[in-house]
Parts: sequence; C-alpha cells; structure tokens
Amino acid sequence: MPASVLVTRASFPDIVGSLREYFDVSDNADDTVWSQPELIDRLQGKSGAITHGSDRIDATLLDACPALRAVCNVGVGYNNVDVDACTRRGVLVTNTPGVLTATTADFGFALMMAAARRIAESEHFVRRGEWQKTGRYDMFVGSDIHHATLGILGMGRIGQAIAKRAAFGFDMRVIYHNRSPLSAGIEAASRALYVDKETLLREADHLIVVVPYSSSSHHAIGARELSQMKRTATLTNIARGGVVDDAALAAALREGTIAAAGLDVFEGEPAIDPELLTVPNIVLTPHIGSASVATRRAMASLAADNLSAVFGYGKFAGQPPSPVNPDVLSHTKVLP
Repeated sequence: MPASVLVTRASFPDIVGSLREYFDVSDNADDTVWSQPELIDRLQGKSGAITHGSDRIDATLLDACPALRAVCNVGVGYNNVDVDACTRRGVLVTNTPGVLTATTADFGFALMMAAARRIAESEHFVRRGEWQKTGRYDMFVGSDIHHATLGILGMGRIGQAIAKRAAFGFDMRVIYHNRSPLSAGIEAASRALYVDKETLLREADHLIVVVPYSSSSHHAIGARELSQMKRTATLTNIARGGVVDDAALAAALREGTIAAAGLDVFEGEPAIDPELLTVPNIVLTPHIGSASVATRRAMASLAADNLSAVFGYGKFAGQPPSPVNPDVLSHTKVLP
C-alpha cells in the first residue's frame, strides 16, 4: 500500500499527478489557507507533506502527527518550520534552493528600481487623472541606479546574483555585509567589497536586504539602522518579513529619514502593518519574488523530487537533493 502524503497548497496539476505514481496523494486544489488545527487534521496518517510558508510546522503539529517523516518546503526559506523539532523526531526537512536565484535577483532589482524611480507613486498619479494638472520639472524625480552605490545585506546566492546585475549591468559600486567575508574569488566575480554593517548603512544609495530570517536577524534593520542611512537612500526587502521592522520603516518613510522603499515580504504576512499603506513612497508586492512560471514550476518539481527521494522513488531515490537537516538521513533508512 503506497504511503499517504499531503500537498498543502495548490500546485501544478502535472507535478501533483507525478506524485500519484508513488503515493496516495491528498492535495489542496482550492488553495485554502488552513489554520494549524485544520492542517493537523489533514496530516493525520500522512507520511510526508509538501508545505509552503503559510504552514507552521512546529512541535505541537509534529506530536499530533506521529506518522509524518518528511516535510518538503517549497521555497529557499523555511522559517515556518521548526527544524530542530523535526530533527529530534527524525523528520527530514527539505527546501528548494538554487532554482529561484536568478528570478528572485531580477525581481529584487526591479523592486529597487521601482522605489528609486517612484514608479508606483507616478502610476497612481496617472490613474487618478492628475497628470493634466502639472508638468513641473521636478515631477516625480527620483534617484539614479547607474553609477550609484548598492549595499547588499546578506551575500548568499541571490545577493551575489544581484551584485553581478548591479556591477556589470549598471556600473554600480557594490558593497556588502555578511556574517563573514566571501572568498576573494567570489568577491571578484561579483565585483563586490566587504564592509562592516555601519559602513554599509552609511554609504549605500540603495540597500537590498537578502539575509535569511533567524532570531539573530530579527529586525536587523530597525529605527537605529534606518537613521544611519542617507536621507536620499532606498531600502528593498526581498528576504523575509521580520528582518525589517515594518513599523520603524513606515515612520522613517513618513519622516523623510530615507527616501523610499520596496517590500515584497512583511511581518505577519499576509497581514501588513497599516501604516505602510498610508505612506506614498513605498512599493508593495505580495511575496512574488520567485513568481515566474518557469521558476515556480522548478520549485514545485524540486519539492516533489525531494519527497519522492525520501521514500526511495524517482531519479534521486534515497538521496533527496536539498535536505535542510541531512543528519536525519544518516540514521534513518529510506522509507518503504
């Protein structure tokens, strides 16, 4: 009898269909966002799950779902999953890195440019029919991208891809801050210079946040950090909600502490701090950094490959391609 698995959000029908070759699959074609009690109810008797950022996988859920052996998260980030709790219970966690790097870098750059050149503000202006009222020389003037200084907080795969776009496409000076400097070879390939955080904040004309979320990165950009930035600077967050203090950012935008911002992620999303909705100098998007057809398919496919591999199926049988807690594999046999 095949193992029973759950796909918690709507996905590409053919990819879900490919899982049915190996598993008894329950899915969520209606794409309902389940509460945790609802998710627990649907996970009863399930050996594996393909999960998303809206699914909180914690000790409470794991204890209520003792049959669960694999949690395959769709996305690079997995702060919705208590990895330590999974590891203690022998539950493998996987994610989908690599396949969304280029698309997310493209989007981060687009969001930064939209904030810098005031695209959302000017579009709303046109839609309100106000263009006929003025044509002043300083109408919606913003800040240049070319030859400006780009600061990157978090220089992983996506940060490096953004750096290359900036340095080689727009002739920007690129500085970055990480927990530790990258190798000289990677710095040269990205044409990026390591600096301390204070220098990053002080010198960046445009700051992009790409650092993973953790307790140590919570509110890495708050009121204090915003006050150290140039008044003409922009801030773009494509990392995770909680890395930026949204309330502090709204205040900084209103008070002119920085010039503009672009956010694709929010604290407590899909809820958004209402103050962010009242400031004009911000571009808001609903966590769509990886939202191209090709990339979302690649993410769903990698999650399916991970799940299949845990149970000894597919081209990666027995060796999931992107485990988060690989130690679980070393003391757990491939599941029957």
